[in-house]
Amino acid sequence: MSLSVVAALVRNLIAVPAAVLRSRVAKDAEVLVLQHENAVLRRQIARVRYQPADRIWLAALSRLIPRGRWRQVFAVTPTTLLRWHRQLIVQKWTFGQTRRPGRPTTAPIVKQLILRLARENSTWGHRRIQGELARLGYPIAPSTVWEILHAAGIDPAPQRAGPTWRQFLTAQAHGILAADFLHLDTISLKRLYALIFIEHGTRRVHLAGITAHPTAGWTVQQARTLARALDHRMESLRFLLRDRDSKYTDAFDAVFEADDMEILRSPPRAPKANAICERAVGTLRRELLDRILIYDEAHAVKVLTEYLQHYNGHRPHQSRQQLPPDSAQSPAPTAVADLQAHRIRRRSTLGGLIKEYQRAA
Repeated sequence: MSLSVVAALVRNLIAVPAAVLRSRVAKDAEVLVLQHENAVLRRQIARVRYQPADRIWLAALSRLIPRGRWRQVFAVTPTTLLRWHRQLIVQKWTFGQTRRPGRPTTAPIVKQLILRLARENSTWGHRRIQGELARLGYPIAPSTVWEILHAAGIDPAPQRAGPTWRQFLTAQAHGILAADFLHLDTISLKRLYALIFIEHGTRRVHLAGITAHPTAGWTVQQARTLARALDHRMESLRFLLRDRDSKYTDAFDAVFEADDMEILRSPPRAPKANAICERAVGTLRRELLDRILIYDEAHAVKVLTEYLQHYNGHRPHQSRQQLPPDSAQSPAPTAVADLQAHRIRRRSTLGGLIKEYQRAA
């Protein structure tokens, strides 16, 4: 109860003895005057607004007047007095809510960062943005990112790929190396071919070489170069997965069989059988090759090499709990980072085509 209500109640209670001590004729005359004044006011006012002090005063005086006289004396009904009492009870036993029930709302600065990532990266869907936030130390749910983007009128999953093929030989994923050719066209419409390899266990992508004439001999030489570069990890690789392209000859297979690797050939015209490598090729196209013009073979080598440094060293991967392939750290922290205490820095690569985000120290 506020101080103003208490003060008004005290003043009214003090006035009661003075009214009792007056003469009966004076009190009757005053009552008649007040009743007439109330009748005049009721004709002018559609609804009377009572303050809390007025309600307490009327409730206290109601104990001194017979119930049969309430209709003639009071401007309110007994039901109204009871409703006022119920409201006082509700106010007494209603505790202030520190927050709304359910999960806490997303901080405005996080929403701004999500919209910033979506605006600066037109090909990122809500899961890609969620992976970037998890790597920055804010493990927000993908559904929350989806709702924020949807509410802002941004497509949560632009250029969504088709259904993926379930990984085969899951138990041996860390021992599988997959190979595939990727073609790209230069600004002069000359077609180039890039031979890439990907490790299933770490999702690390290797560029073996780029040429305009991928012969069988050239393919074997790139395989030997890659085998020497992966010498420290060849013991952990047990299988080589490739398609039935004629450029993969017995000499090509012998390079890997020398390290006790078994050659797995995918069925004819079945790209989903080499799904992980095909997905990496799709990523290269969506995030790089579809957004840049290639001048010649040297430019293609430079661009792909720079992008793979970003792909292997920074880009988060869902299969690795949002860690990049070259990261040997533990999974991203589950504690929520205070983004207000840290500035998010952006580093551009490939002339601003690809952007990397880091928390400032």
